[in-house]
Amino acid sequence: MHSTQTSTPSASDVLSARQLAIVPIAAFAAAGDIAKLNTALNQGLDAGLTVSDAREILVQLYAYAGFPRSLNALGELMKVLDARRQRGINDAPGAEPGRSIPKGEALLAAGTANQTRLVGAPVKGPVFDFAPAIDEYLKSHLFGDIFERDNFDWKNRELATVSMLSALPGAESQLQSHIRASMNVGLTTGQLRQFSQVLAERVDAENGRRTREALDRHLASLSGAR
Repeated sequence: MHSTQTSTPSASDVLSARQLAIVPIAAFAAAGDIAKLNTALNQGLDAGLTVSDAREILVQLYAYAGFPRSLNALGELMKVLDARRQRGINDAPGAEPGRSIPKGEALLAAGTANQTRLVGAPVKGPVFDFAPAIDEYLKSHLFGDIFERDNFDWKNRELATVSMLSALPGAESQLQSHIRASMNVGLTTGQLRQFSQVLAERVDAENGRRTREALDRHLASLSGAR
């Protein structure tokens, strides 16, 4: 007779409370659901996110859901912080970037290197040949200006990105790419499964489904490549 043991996830397969708090903030901000964002921001700050953490998520949002939603979300964060101060809650300010951001050609080079590291290979495609400007904006502004900011690590930035893309129907291709990038920066299969479950439970079942299916496709592609 064989004994059975119930397996429990290792620490490396479990997201921290702070990481989990990123999920609804990024998703509700991308969806433009300000009322639910308000609740998520309060819960995130209570879970240990700093003011800087929350601000970085909502600044990064502009690259995926546009300036209007980023600005609206940042305005809501200001209201949340003011209301918390009035209740006697002084949230930790957090860190500012510890290094200066390159400019000009150096920024483009840094962004290109960051994009290549995240994706796992140089990024090319007919869209970038057709519209070179968008390729430069991606490399300089998103992977340069944003990903060069070292006060919010790449794992957290990818959690925020996948949350945002999960809230944007029609962005499945980009969601798929960032599932791959998430694993390239060290997030595990177990963490991403937990992540998709939290999306389904705390945000919306469809967000969770899109993310889970993207993860399953990526894992199937890895198995097929062996």
